[in-house]
Amino acid sequence: MPSSNSYTLSPIGTIHSCYKEKFGIPRQPGLVTEITGRLELLPPYNRLDTLEGLNDFSHIWIQFIFHAISQEGWKAKVRPPRLGGKEKLGVFATRATHRPNPIGLSVVKIGRIYQEGKKIFIDLHGADLLDGTPVLDIKPYLPYADNITDAKGGFAHSQSTTYFVKFSELAKHQCEEYENLHKREITTLIKQIIEQDPRPSYLSDQIDREHGITLWDINIKWCARSDHFEILQIEHK
Repeated sequence: MPSSNSYTLSPIGTIHSCYKEKFGIPRQPGLVTEITGRLELLPPYNRLDTLEGLNDFSHIWIQFIFHAISQEGWKAKVRPPRLGGKEKLGVFATRATHRPNPIGLSVVKIGRIYQEGKKIFIDLHGADLLDGTPVLDIKPYLPYADNITDAKGGFAHSQSTTYFVKFSELAKHQCEEYENLHKREITTLIKQIIEQDPRPSYLSDQIDREHGITLWDINIKWCARSDHFEILQIEHK
């Protein structure tokens, strides 16, 4: 029997996305608009009547579990990447993933709501969610209440700087081949992800170091140059 101050939560759905690892996931939702994923509802919630009326809304709030780091514990003070990893703030003043309860919150644009066999799906646009993420709840985004025009943003008062991204001739050719084969606009997606500079802060001053990001079944090789980021090549895993 759980104590009076503890609760048991069960997922109502799971996320299917191109992000197969934590590295490369945008630090906020909506920054990479090209990404599409979908939310699959789990039994007993996999019924279209649970979603009746939702297609009248454009966005939803998704409450989810940081399942990939849930066993790592929490930290009282963290180093937000936005501050270059040089300053610590209290965990409750940040959106850090290492929290007392590993719960996340994202606002995401929704697309189709549909059924495939016995499975119910919601298409998602701009989601910052790892593949396999357990979803605890969804709620419609209400523009009149959720959009607070005079809100203060603390250390994140404006969108972070984006960086210029170039593709090598090899990477351009490989992207074209992938797009023709899979009918996915991978070039724009890669650009939107890399221009956010997904590197951890302790690597932000390293030039010409090669990095890799996995999307679906491909690995994107890229590096930081002195004045831009370069996509070197894409490889099938």
